[in-house]
Amino acid sequence: MASLRLDIVTPVSRIRTADVHMVVVPGTEGDFAVLAGHAPVLSTIRPGTIEIYAHPSAEPERITVDGGLAEANDTSLTILTGDIKLLG
Repeated sequence: MASLRLDIVTPVSRIRTADVHMVVVPGTEGDFAVLAGHAPVLSTIRPGTIEIYAHPSAEPERITVDGGLAEANDTSLTILTGDIKLLG
């Protein structure tokens, strides 16, 4: 199973770096899921909750963000945001 490299970055620090199965992002045009092999995309993010799935059957880790940018390609997803709140 291929994995996706996730980086979540704020102006102050790198919040999370991990290899994950899937991430659901609250895009301004609607939520979208990113898995390994995703086509290149750059999207703005609305305030909402990012769901991080470590593996296919995992319960998601949830992180709220106040908006930002997401850049995805076939091997990685980088999220740039201002403020976050870890929900577990």
